[in-house]
Amino acid sequence: MNNLIYWSPFLGNVGTIKSCMNSAIAAKKFSKGKNNVKIINVHGEWNNYVKLFRKNQIEVINFYPNLINYFPKSGYLKSRILYIIIFIISFIPLFKLLRKEKECFFIAHLITSLPLFLNHIFNLKCKMILRISGYPRLNFIRKQFWKITGKNVYLITCPTKDLQKEISSLNILDNKKLKFLPDAIINIKEFLSQKLRSKEILYEKKIILSVGRLTKQKNFKYLINELSSFLIKNKDYILIILGEGEEKKELKILIKKLNLDEKVFLLGFKDNPLSYMLKADIFVLSSLWEEVGFVIVEAALSNLLVVSSDCPNGPKEFLSSGEAGFLFKNNENNALKNIFLTINENATKKKILAKKNSLIYTRFRHYLVLKKLLSFQ
Repeated sequence: MNNLIYWSPFLGNVGTIKSCMNSAIAAKKFSKGKNNVKIINVHGEWNNYVKLFRKNQIEVINFYPNLINYFPKSGYLKSRILYIIIFIISFIPLFKLLRKEKECFFIAHLITSLPLFLNHIFNLKCKMILRISGYPRLNFIRKQFWKITGKNVYLITCPTKDLQKEISSLNILDNKKLKFLPDAIINIKEFLSQKLRSKEILYEKKIILSVGRLTKQKNFKYLINELSSFLIKNKDYILIILGEGEEKKELKILIKKLNLDEKVFLLGFKDNPLSYMLKADIFVLSSLWEEVGFVIVEAALSNLLVVSSDCPNGPKEFLSSGEAGFLFKNNENNALKNIFLTINENATKKKILAKKNSLIYTRFRHYLVLKKLLSFQ
C-alpha cells in the first residue's frame, strides 16, 4: 500500500484544482483501495470538495479551514502577499505532519517552495514529488532554489514532454528524476453524464468558442482584435467567450470600440462549458502560455476543431505540431486572422487525431503512469 499526500493550496480558479483533485481520486479509485490518499486543506481552499473527497474515501487534513473567509478574492499583489502568508502559517503544521508521515509520497502541486524547503533543511523521510503545474517562470532565484532543493526530491513530474525537455536542458535538476506525467483532466464517466445533462444552446449562427479566465495570460484582446474583420465579413459566425476575470471591463470596451456588440459575447463563467462545446464549430486557444490547456483537451473530446497559439509549453504537443488542429504564431499580428481566412471547420482527420490525443489525459491513463513512477527507483 502507498501512502499519498497531496499539497495544492490554490487561491483562484486554476486548472491545477482539477488536475490535483482528479489525480487524488484516481490514485484511490483505480488502486481498488490499496492506496491511502490524503489531501491538505491549508486555508479552506478545498472546503467545497470535502463531500466529494469523503465519497471517494480520501482523507482531508485541515490546517486552517476557515481562513478563506478572511482572504481577499482577487488582485495580483494581494495574491503574492497571500502566498507569503500561506508559507508562514503552514510552516509548523506541515513540518509536524511530514515528520509524522515518514513512509509517504508527498506530491506538491502549488506553492511548492515550502515543502521543498522543509524537505531539504530537515532531510525528511517522505518521498517528495515536485509536480510542475503550469509554465514555470524560471528566474535566477527559482533556478538556484530548485538546483539546491531538487537534490532531495524523489521525482519531478512535468505535464508535457516539451516542458520536460526544456527543463532538462537547463541542467538544474537531476534529469533521471524528470518524468512526464499527463494531467488527469478527463473523467470519461463524468463527461458522458454531463453530455447527457447538457442543455441545448440555441444560436442560429456558427459558434467560435473560447474558454478561460479573462486575464493577460489568456490573451483575449488579441483574439478579439484578430477575429474582428473576419466576424464582420462573415455574418454566419459569432465569437463566444466563457470566463470571468480582471480584464472583463477592458474587453467590453474593446468589443464596443470595434463595433462587435452583435458578434462577440462575454457570457461569464459556466459550470458546464460542455453545453457550448457540443454546439460550437471551432474552438480557439489564444494563450500566451499554457500547460496543455485543459480546455483544448475537453474541446477535442467534444469533436471540436481546435485552433491554438503555439505558445509554450503544451498546445503544440497536444495538437501533434498541427496535424491534430491548427497552430498560429503566438501573439503575432495577423497570424490567427490568416488561419481563419483559409480554415475548413470540417477538417475530419484533424478532429479525429485530436480526440485520440485527448484520451492520454484521462484519470485512468494518469493513474497508470503515476503507479509506474511511484516504484521507479
